[in-house]
Amino acid sequence: MSKDKINLQKEYIKTQISKIINSLNEELIGLTPVKVRIREIAALLLIDKLRQYFGLTSTNPGLHMSFTGNPGTGKTTVGLRMADILFQLKYIKKGHLLTVTRDDLVGQYIGHTAPKTKEVLKKAMGGVLFIDEAYYLYKPDNERDYGSEAIEILLQVMENQRDDLVVILAGYKEPMDKFYESNPGLSSRVANHIDFPDFSVPELIKIAKIILSEQQYRFTNEAENAFIEYLTKRREKPLFANARSVKNALDRARMKQANRIFDNYNRTLTKKDLVEIEASDILQSTIFV
Repeated sequence: MSKDKINLQKEYIKTQISKIINSLNEELIGLTPVKVRIREIAALLLIDKLRQYFGLTSTNPGLHMSFTGNPGTGKTTVGLRMADILFQLKYIKKGHLLTVTRDDLVGQYIGHTAPKTKEVLKKAMGGVLFIDEAYYLYKPDNERDYGSEAIEILLQVMENQRDDLVVILAGYKEPMDKFYESNPGLSSRVANHIDFPDFSVPELIKIAKIILSEQQYRFTNEAENAFIEYLTKRREKPLFANARSVKNALDRARMKQANRIFDNYNRTLTKKDLVEIEASDILQSTIFV
């Protein structure tokens, strides 16, 4: 390869970023704004590496990220793929993703938090530290809370060891916004903010069909219509968790199907009987009561 020329397509293929992004497109239904943002970040990182090749000024791009959105919108999956991208481009040495919550970082008594936080950071070094529901680290109403100590240690590492660790802070959007307002030091160190939208009902139905297909089940036409009605109602209720709620609802439907079949144990079964989820398996949900 000539020192004054570089084939962008070859470099793109060599880094395997295209495979990772294609994998993300296959794994996740919808989430177009998220996928576009990940591609933009990947493009910036690749071009930065190519600038280094030509000896051009290359400022280390801010890699710490914030993922905001409701549960079940693919934040952890995207975090895993982001770790893959960073590893392939040699921005991190190991490429693993470590998911933690407040309980993994904050101790319950004086002197307990620092060793806990440092132990987690040690395990995450060379990879990505994914802190779920990060706002629980900060409890300003409780004077005896030690979360602020974990935040201080985290801030130091995010600033001084940027080449060794990427931090992703994740959680619901509104509490995360308040969290950053209360902790401007954290906010200033997070360069990439990505908001994960809720799935639409058609997208949730696609997710449901993929899950069922993997488990060798399928909806009857009537059951699919019943599940559309279920999702429309369930999305308006508290604690709806998108793909996670879909999976839980399908688990319950499978249980109803099994009991429906079992209640008629004196009949001969066909493969179709064992595969199909019927409308009655959905309509027994308390959502319809």
